[in-house]
This record gives sequence, C-alpha cells and structure tokens, in this order.
Amino acid sequence: QVQLVESGGGLVQAGGSLRLSCAASGRDFSSYTLGWFRQVSGREREFVAGTNWNGRRTDYLDSVKGRFTISRENTKNTVDLQMLSLKPEDTAVYYCAATRLRIYADYVARGLADYAYWGQGTQVTVSS
Repeated sequence: QVQLVESGGGLVQAGGSLRLSCAASGRDFSSYTLGWFRQVSGREREFVAGTNWNGRRTDYLDSVKGRFTISRENTKNTVDLQMLSLKPEDTAVYYCAATRLRIYADYVARGLADYAYWGQGTQVTVSS
C-alpha cells in the first residue's frame, strides 16, 4: 500500500509554469506505475501524464504534450509534474495516483479504474 501527498499547486498567469510534486510513503515505491490526473468540477477526472516503474516509459494527454513533463525519483519516493506554457484550460484539481497493474512492465496505465491509490489533490488555477 502507498500513501500519496501532492504539493505545488497555485495561481499562475497564462504562459507561466508550475511544478507539482507528489511524495509517497509505503513500501516498494519503485514497483508502482505513477500517474497525474486532473478534474474540473462537474467533469470526469482525466489522465494527464504517467510513468512506468523505472521512468523509461511515459505517456501524456495529447493537449499537454510538449508542455508537461512527468519525472520520478525512486530513491526519494517522489514523482513530479513540470508544467510549462500553462493555459486557462489547464485549470483543475490535480491528483497523483499509483498502481501496481502490470508490475515492472514497459507500460503506462491511462484509465481511472487502473489506479488504486490517490492523493488528496492540489488546485491549479491559470488566469487569462
């Protein structure tokens, strides 16, 4: 089991940047696939970015490709989401998530139901 805590959200102007961080506690952090999701009130939570257990496989929502970068540090039990060139449509609550689906595979899960562990979320607001 793993516990996740996000930090780094806030208010930024369009074109600005933010770095979200997720700290994990629990055993075998390196065995988890990690993801970042976001949710706007009234809408379904959506996959934003994910990384497999060793960080060599990543996947992104099409609308954030080239602007967002996910990275993990297994020695520190952290996963970050660097967000550049932010747009008002990036405004949402961002959640860190973890799964042991297809452990140690060259694979990144994108489905909401694929992830068993979730953080509490951090608000990102991009003003125009």
